[in-house]
Parts: sequence; C-alpha cells; structure tokens
Amino acid sequence: MNSSVTFFERLALALRILFSGKLARRALAGLEGASPAALAEVRPERPALPMTAPVTAPVTAPVTAPTATPDASALELLAMLQREGRLIDFVEQDIDAFGDADVGAAARAVHAGCRKGLRGCCKLAPVRAEAEEARVVIEEGYDPVAIKLTGNLSGKPPYQGTLKHAGWRIDELALPKPLAGHDARVVAPAEVEL
Repeated sequence: MNSSVTFFERLALALRILFSGKLARRALAGLEGASPAALAEVRPERPALPMTAPVTAPVTAPVTAPTATPDASALELLAMLQREGRLIDFVEQDIDAFGDADVGAAARAVHAGCRKGLRGCCKLAPVRAEAEEARVVIEEGYDPVAIKLTGNLSGKPPYQGTLKHAGWRIDELALPKPLAGHDARVVAPAEVEL
C-alpha cells in the first residue's frame, strides 16, 4: 500500500486547516507533540494587544465605488464557481510540475464543486437528443448557432454526419442578483488572517 500523500491531498488538507481555526489549532498541537487527549482541549493563545494606534495596510490602487455593470451576473456566476469549486484557483495554478494523478485528484474536487454550483443556478439540457456517435441528418433551415458543422462541408442540406457532441443549452437560469454596493469584479476576496 502506498502511504505517501499526494500534493493535492496535502493541498486539500491545507485548505481545510486554513478555513478552520479549530482544526488549525489541533494540527499545530499535533505537530508540537501534544497527546491525543490534549488535542481535544487545545485553546487558542491570544497575545495581549498593544495599546498603540492601529496599523492600516497601504492602498496600492485607488478604490472606486462599485457600479452596476451589464456583466455583473456573469461575474456573480464566476464568483459562485470559485466559491463552490475553486475554479479560478485551479485554472490559474501552474500544473506542469504535477503528475497526472495529482491533477486528476484536484480536478475531481473542482468538478464536484462546480457541478453543484451550476446545477444550483442552471437547468441544462442537450441541444440534440441523440446519443453521441449516432448518425444524424441535418435538414435545411437548421440553426447554425445550435448546430456546428465540421469536416468536409459541401453542397446543400440535408447533411448526414456523426454527432460528436450533443451540445448544451440552458432551459432555466437563476443567477444570483448582485448586492447593492458590492463590486461584482471582485470574484474572490483576498483573505487576511489576523
């Protein structure tokens, strides 16, 4: 049995620790050699706050008031895919250094989260009802937005071919409404632990 923990398993554990203060305290206590019984009783140590003026982080870019944009719903959808499936984190990660098994393990988590998010706001249906690889006939007057013809196209319809992808259409859509005063361009806020 292979007892090594893959990078993406470690990454998933790190994310769990990052978002759970209780789990982080237990992990730290475990690393410091606390007994299993003591791990359940770990309490956070809070240093006394100095009585000085608060320190503020410098602003690196001018802050502009959020404005309603026509693409706010699309940005909300992207934010939901990040929140549920960490899609942006996954796509922006350089995966060249990772093995296929590690990428596959991460892709499963991203897939599950993004699927949950999409199914929560969209009802999807295939454009064509036939199974992929089925022989189909495309009649004259077909919708070129819904059906993309590839290969050796010549002559006039009807065309006969093999369905390579059934396509997708959205039958119902319920995108989250942007909150008043919320800058929809921020699809994932920066996280600062204090």
